[in-house]
Amino acid sequence: MGQFDDKVAFITGAARGQGRTHAVRLAREGAAIIAVDICGPVSEYNSYEPATADDLAETVRLVESQGGKILAEQADVRDSAQLKAVVDRGVEQFGRLDIVIANAGICNWNRFWEMPDEQWETLIDVNLTGAWKTLKAAVPALIEGGRGGSIIVISSVAGIKPLPGQANYAASKFGLVGLTQTAAKELGEYDIRVNSIHPYGVKTPMGTDPGSLVILEKHPHYLSSFGTILTEHPLADTDDITDAVLWLAGDGSRRVTGSQVAVDMGNTKV
Repeated sequence: MGQFDDKVAFITGAARGQGRTHAVRLAREGAAIIAVDICGPVSEYNSYEPATADDLAETVRLVESQGGKILAEQADVRDSAQLKAVVDRGVEQFGRLDIVIANAGICNWNRFWEMPDEQWETLIDVNLTGAWKTLKAAVPALIEGGRGGSIIVISSVAGIKPLPGQANYAASKFGLVGLTQTAAKELGEYDIRVNSIHPYGVKTPMGTDPGSLVILEKHPHYLSSFGTILTEHPLADTDDITDAVLWLAGDGSRRVTGSQVAVDMGNTKV
């Protein structure tokens, strides 16, 4: 018996990294998974490799290896129609929706006055507007189910403490805090909880982005903003973030909503 037996989770950005780990761990605990990922390039300003269709296929394989059921499709979180169609197919296939994890996001680097408009606009559209469209596509099914639910928005330390060299990213992640807290207030009457998780660096292609080294080499005085308290663990494992996801998705956090959960090795406190 798993703690999420008979429940269904919708996860964006599920082809690899944090999203894949969330999917596999939830499946291990009995949840069926509705997974999406764009599986391709998003911004020319990203300096790490994009996820691929093969990555999403590997997520499917790993979920099924846990005995889990999964519907996985390529979709862009910037496209409301695509998201709604996937959610509708998933609810039709699995019969319900209980958990939503707005995980998809990108990161790139530049000083704010040197950013081309497209660099700013694409990141905001993916990270912030994409999360709003994710919630917009999923919430009607949560409400219709009448069982409550849990929405988990993956923000960042940059949504609590802005970091230099990524004004676009910080703006998007601060925006997610506002979206999370407004959604929590609007959905409370339906017993749907909404919380955000704020990781620091995570061992993923985005979390180990070489673009960060480039800007820190150019502007070494920025380094003072990137310290941590738990210095022996400068980067989290994806499982560390999933531990927080499973807690917020489960009954152990049934009285928690509108909260910011920092999994950041103490970065927001230095």
